[in-house]
Amino acid sequence: MDKHINIAGLIAILLFSGLVYLLGPILTPFLIAAILAYIANPLVNRIDNFHFRKFSPSRTVAALLVMALLFGILLLMLLIVIPLLQKEIILLAQKLPVYFNTAKTLLEPWLQKNFGLALTIDFAQIQQILTENWQTAGNLAKKIALGLSAHSMAIAGWLANLILIPLVLFYLLVDWNVIIEKVCHLIPRKLIAKTQIIASEVDAVLAEFLRGQLSVMLLMSVFYAAGLWLAGLELALPIGILSGLLGFIPYLGFGLGLLLGILSALLQFGNLHDLIPILIVFGLGQIIESMALTPYLVGDRIGLHPLAVIFALMAGGQLFGFAGILLALPVSAAIAVGFRHAKSQYLQSHFYTGNHS
Repeated sequence: MDKHINIAGLIAILLFSGLVYLLGPILTPFLIAAILAYIANPLVNRIDNFHFRKFSPSRTVAALLVMALLFGILLLMLLIVIPLLQKEIILLAQKLPVYFNTAKTLLEPWLQKNFGLALTIDFAQIQQILTENWQTAGNLAKKIALGLSAHSMAIAGWLANLILIPLVLFYLLVDWNVIIEKVCHLIPRKLIAKTQIIASEVDAVLAEFLRGQLSVMLLMSVFYAAGLWLAGLELALPIGILSGLLGFIPYLGFGLGLLLGILSALLQFGNLHDLIPILIVFGLGQIIESMALTPYLVGDRIGLHPLAVIFALMAGGQLFGFAGILLALPVSAAIAVGFRHAKSQYLQSHFYTGNHS
């Protein structure tokens, strides 16, 4: 009987895995919402259990308050990024003529000496060239518009997924405890105790992962802000904070911070030599984060060896791309818990001990 149950369970797992694979494109907003709900549910529980005299907020109100907090954090990040980009664009527009004249001063003697050429291009000529090729530019814009309309269904699907995330998140936050209770009710009674032990360990490991990742983000924000400030960059604080806080998305925080740092340095200093300290700061930051902070603050807390952390990130990226990198460590931590219990069962089995009595 148990053999038939095991075979049926294996078939169910295979069917479920195949279904997840086929429905992968539409599962993305549900997966993102589920991750956010898992992170935010403890706070919703605290607000839901809060009592002040006769006032006690409902679960729905608690979910709305937490979602407002998440939206506020996202809005705060945008308020940091948008003014920063606006200031960069204004500085670029102001200093572009200076850069053009500097390049002309440096290049014209060299071109005259080696090729007998003179730089006679000025902004009036550039404007004339743009005017003469306006029809071509219009055709290009037309082609871009046609391309967007051809992919309108894909764009509409992306926007629908974006709108779907907060909707799914709201329902998950409101009914999270009910959903967990119903899932537990479906587990066979003889497996419920072991399942609860494994689930509690996975929950503890993921909580440690979140604390470790938050520590890495805060430390890298301080490092980047201090390093860029020592390099003399005027926008060191917003660029440093942004680079550190976006570190939970692999390569995005580093890449965006490096790009903004280089652009700010070029606009502020006006020469390539002053880019060296900026490059050193981000180079050291990437080494410290990937080789020290993430393996030890995140890897140690979730019970993974630093080599296992690096392998998990590379394997996740190879198998599932960007989403795989993002979920590599928490998924690996959950799998590691299962492996520890499987190892314990194996070491106590008759097959390992050789005791068949």
